[in-house]
Amino acid sequence: MSDDRLSLVFTALGDPTRRDLVSRLARADTTVGELAEPYDMSVQAVSKHLKVLESAGLVTKTKDGRRRTVHLEADVFDLMTKWGERYRRQAELRYQRLDDLLTEMNHDQSTHPAIPDQKEQSA
Repeated sequence: MSDDRLSLVFTALGDPTRRDLVSRLARADTTVGELAEPYDMSVQAVSKHLKVLESAGLVTKTKDGRRRTVHLEADVFDLMTKWGERYRRQAELRYQRLDDLLTEMNHDQSTHPAIPDQKEQSA
C-alpha cells in the first residue's frame, strides 16, 4: 500500500461518523438508506461520508436496480495491520535491547558493587 493510499485511509477513518459506518459495515453489507437511519443527518450527508470511504478504498457500492448496497473492503484493513505490525516489531526490538542493557547493568552492579564515598564511610 503506498503512503498516499495509507494517508487516505487514515484520513477517512479520522472522522467518528465514518468510523461508525465502518463498524456497522463490518457486521453486514447494507444500503445507504439503512446506514443513514440512526444519524441525525440526511442520506446525502451520509453519502458524502461514504464517498470519502470509497475514495480511500474502504468501501465499495454496488447497484442493483434502485438499491445501492455498501460493502466493506476488509483487505484494506489487512494492509493497515501489516503496516502497523512492522512498527510494532521495531518497537519490541528496541524494548528488548533496553531490557538486555538493564539486565547487563544490574548484573555488573551485583558483581562489582560500587565503592562507597569517604563521606558515607565516616558517617
